[in-house]
Order: sequence, then C-alpha cells, then structure tokens
Amino acid sequence: MSDGNGHGHGRLSTEVIEIRFPPPPDLPPYRPRPRPLWPALVLFLLTVVSTLAVGSEFAMSYAQNREPFSGGGDPFTTTIEVFKHPQLLALGVPFSFTLLTILMAHELGHYFACRIYGIDASYPYFIPFPTLFGTFGAFIRIRSPITTRRALFDVGLAGPVVGFVLAAPAMAIAVAWSKIVPNVQATGDMLLGVPLLMQICESWFHPHVNPAWILLHPVGRAAWVGLFATALNLLPVWQLDGGHIVYSLASKFHSRISLVVALSLVGLGILGAPFRGITWIFWGVLLTVLSLRFKHPPLYDPWERLDPARRVWAAVALAIFLLCFMVWPVARP
Repeated sequence: MSDGNGHGHGRLSTEVIEIRFPPPPDLPPYRPRPRPLWPALVLFLLTVVSTLAVGSEFAMSYAQNREPFSGGGDPFTTTIEVFKHPQLLALGVPFSFTLLTILMAHELGHYFACRIYGIDASYPYFIPFPTLFGTFGAFIRIRSPITTRRALFDVGLAGPVVGFVLAAPAMAIAVAWSKIVPNVQATGDMLLGVPLLMQICESWFHPHVNPAWILLHPVGRAAWVGLFATALNLLPVWQLDGGHIVYSLASKFHSRISLVVALSLVGLGILGAPFRGITWIFWGVLLTVLSLRFKHPPLYDPWERLDPARRVWAAVALAIFLLCFMVWPVARP
C-alpha cells in the first residue's frame, strides 16, 4: 500500500496540529438559583459567639498584662468558662468584630468577583470553633466552572487583596495600642509568630523596644489571624487562591509547583518539630494529598494570555504573601 496521501504530495505528517479555538462567547447575565440563606446565617451567628468567647480571654489577658491562655490552662476549657458569665462576652467585641470583618471581606471579594463573571457561588460559610481563635475561617462554594484565565486570576486575587486591605491597618493600629510589659512573652504557653508586616509596625511604633516586651492588643490578635489566613490562601498550591493565580499564569507548571511547595511545607515542619513545625506538617501533608488526588480544572481556552496589568497584580500578590508569611506561626517562649 502506498505511503502517499493520494494527491502526490508524499507522506502524511503524524504531528498533531494545534487548533486555536475562539474565546468563549459573552456569558449571559448572572441569574443565580434561589438558595436558602439560613445555613450560612446560622454558622455566622455561631462564629460570632465563639469569637466573642475567645476575644473575652484576649481582652482580660491584655488588661491583666499577661499573654492569653497563660498559666497552663487549656484554651478550650478557658473559653468554655466564659459562658458561665455571659456578660464577659461583651469584652470580646473588638477581637470578634475585627476578625469577622476581615474574613467576611476576604470571602466577599471572591463572591463579587464570581458575580462579575457570571460564576455561581454560594454565600460565605463561617466555621465556628470555640478555642484559640474562635473559628477555622470561612469559605464559599463555587458551583460552576471558571472558564477563562482572566476570571480565574481575578477570582483568586480578589479575596486576599480585599482581606489584606483591612488586616494591614488593623495590625498597625493594634501595634500602636499595644502595651510594653517587660518579659511579658515569658508568661505565655504559646506565642504567635511575627509576620514581616507586624515587624515593620513594631519598628515604627515601638522603636528600640525589645519585641518580647510587646503585649499585642486584642485587635492585633484578630489582624494576625487575618494575615495568617491571607498567607495560607496565597500559597501557590492546589486550588488555594495562590494556586489559582499560578494556574492562570503558567498552567503547564501548576502541578509541579504545587507538589514542590506542599512537600517544602512538610520539610519546614520537620525542621521545626515537634512544636513549631506542627502547623506546616499538617498543611503540607494535606496539600500534598490534595495536589496528587485532585488536579486543577482545565480552562476553556488554554492559549489565552494574561494582560500586563494582571501580571503586575501577580507581583502585588507575591508582595502581600511575603508581608503576611511567617516561618513559625506558633512557638514556645
């Protein structure tokens, strides 16, 4: 049998020809299906209560010039004790209001970005937890595909940027309000890490003061959670916000970058084991499993490129991550 193509032009090429499909048509106006609001509202109200309870401990410890949960007390037991005297919950308003505002702003950033692009997304769901910080954060469910790079980038970026815009001034104000108490951190059983933004604020408002003498205002505890949540979400891994940004910039390298970063977190956690590294061991193992098990959904048009303005915003996201990231989120004095 002949190797020709029947037209006298020799053998057919076996290479696959790339076909560039046209961009997707304009999406129809966003018409979400009616969904019940009560699950999100109930979770939010429970989170208000749990953050008020934890915030009251932060307020009392600040008034007593000591680190929160100091003296060997169990954070869970300490928080539950507050409910025996409900009037103490009012002390937790500064912490609770600041934290919930930052988390809500983060999730609404994602939510409204989804609305702009006609993506079906749920209301923000908060996760109450009556210990340490009173919550495990919040999330929204995206129920329809994100089809373009621009949409994926904007949805991933919106939450961290909006949350950071509120968390950064809250941290600055809290550091300015903080007390100087000699050796105060020696009284604590668990100390929080110090992100770069917090270090900058301390050098501005309390120059020449030993950082171990600074007793952070309760608003600063809430801002710290906001900064930590921002850094965690901006990790360039899996389907976190940072993972969405990386996929929109370089989708071909997303899987490898995710795996390298997740395993690096595990390695960092091992270096800080047993106490300092537990946070990164947990997240590193979890993100490694998720990266291997669930790949990032593909885009409709894989050849679409991001415009220069969005590439600048990617650099802004990296700067925000560096300002919020801390090598050891928790430590012992």
